[in-house]
Amino acid sequence: MIYFDNSATTKIAPAVLATYDQVSQKVWGNPSSLHELGEQAYGLLEQSRQQIADLLGVHPDEIYFTSGGTEGDNWVIKGTAIEKHVYGKHIIASSVEHPAVLNSLAQLEKLGFEVTYLPVDQTGHISPADLAAAIRPDTILVSIMAVNNEIGAIQPQLEIAKILQKYPKIHYHIDAVQGIGKGIQAMIMNDRVDFVTFSGHKFHAPRGIGIMYKRRGRKLAALMSGGGQEKNLRSGTENLPAIAAMARALRLLKEDETAKVQQQAKIKKYLHDELVKYPKVTMFSQMDQTFAPHILCFTIDGVRGETIVHAFEAQQIYISTTSACSSKKHVISGTLHAMKIPEKIATSAIRVSLDEHNTLAEAKEFMQVFDQLYHRFAKINS
Repeated sequence: MIYFDNSATTKIAPAVLATYDQVSQKVWGNPSSLHELGEQAYGLLEQSRQQIADLLGVHPDEIYFTSGGTEGDNWVIKGTAIEKHVYGKHIIASSVEHPAVLNSLAQLEKLGFEVTYLPVDQTGHISPADLAAAIRPDTILVSIMAVNNEIGAIQPQLEIAKILQKYPKIHYHIDAVQGIGKGIQAMIMNDRVDFVTFSGHKFHAPRGIGIMYKRRGRKLAALMSGGGQEKNLRSGTENLPAIAAMARALRLLKEDETAKVQQQAKIKKYLHDELVKYPKVTMFSQMDQTFAPHILCFTIDGVRGETIVHAFEAQQIYISTTSACSSKKHVISGTLHAMKIPEKIATSAIRVSLDEHNTLAEAKEFMQVFDQLYHRFAKINS
């Protein structure tokens, strides 16, 4: 089996699963309880928070635990809207954000908020100049993802940060779900950013756990009220086994990160260079530094994306049609639509996404199967 769908989810690491199992069995007290078992659980909770903060280069009181990227995005966007609506109701986002962002914004628009959706160029990047021009006196939030989940475009966060230095009252959010462990942490955790959201299952942690970074001093309304956990901002008994496991997963991810990124980039380059040799392949992901090292999006013109995915699946090679969140809905890629790619081409789009465990040998086997399928599809369509 070859698994090339790591942007959808990653396999939980054995060491991470061992941590999850051990904590589940041995540290099962409620961190909010006053007795010894509760204190033991609370100690591990805060130890995990400290470890994650150290790995991200922030303070532990700036780390909050969520159920994943979707909750984190919803929380930042709706929490900002609730907290800052008296100061303005204008929000800026890119037109290629994850559905967790776009659908949250759509809800707010129904409540009277106004959203400016920044266009992207033919490579899927926004223009910092467009962002600067869109800022208004009533702008309360700018939300721009780090790495596009469909084609891998890295948005110009340092340029965005420079612009927003002039507007310290505007909340600045980065959805970094696809950017963790990809060699761009300095860009993501920049000096101006206020909120960053991560999802554990994208880096070999369990599903249903995530991280939100909230800069000290930034106010955010709570979306889940209750017993007062996470400084009264995210109530609910903490998922301690998953939190401890995620802390370990992040530590493992950050070990030899540069070498891991270089390995993924090497495999991506091999696949890219081989695939573009085929006349009917249209490539959307590029090989320069404005694209992530692990995502490759392309088409076989004239063949629907789901057809290609299932053909590879029959050979036990697993890829996806652009975003896994919308692949079963058979809808056109939102990113490619924003890039003004014709629908006839966009419906053929597929995504290969790598992690540090993938090998060049797997890539070569992928290309052998690709060659067979390419010629099979050519015969059918001739």
